[in-house]
Amino acid sequence: MNAKVEAQEPRSDLIKWIVVALLVAVGVVGNYYFSGESVFYRAIGLVVLAVAAGYVALQTAKGRAFAKLAKESRAEIRRVVWPTRQETTQTTLIVVAVVLIMALILWGIDTFIGFIVSKILG
Repeated sequence: MNAKVEAQEPRSDLIKWIVVALLVAVGVVGNYYFSGESVFYRAIGLVVLAVAAGYVALQTAKGRAFAKLAKESRAEIRRVVWPTRQETTQTTLIVVAVVLIMALILWGIDTFIGFIVSKILG
């Protein structure tokens, strides 16, 4: 059997997640409390708190794993061979044509079955 044992996070990670939750809570409560202030200033405050919460979250084991995943994903996206504009246009036109043809075929079958059922019933 292949059992993957998950390493337990250190206790300091729990404290860091609590700090993140508190920063988010301060942002929500502060935005409500200062609702009379300019939206610009409240947005700046929320951005500062979000950056601080993100920084603290990235210091945890799960945060580091997320940062590694994001970095690897970005590297993988760079390796993708994206289609040219001409290939995209041709593929789109083929899909539209096939959809229209299938719609006409299904409409014809539906009409034929409706005609047969109406002859049988009435």
